[in-house]
Amino acid sequence: MNKKQTSKPVATVASKLLKDGRTSDSTKKVAASALSQTRKGGKKK
Repeated sequence: MNKKQTSKPVATVASKLLKDGRTSDSTKKVAASALSQTRKGGKKK
């Protein structure tokens, strides 16, 4: 299991890239990967 998580600033940029219609497919793949490694809410342990 990968315990690394994307930081909030990086997740914000990744989200903006995915919403931008000018973003290339390869960039969207990287952004989606970053977002898939973000914390999913809930309480911190």
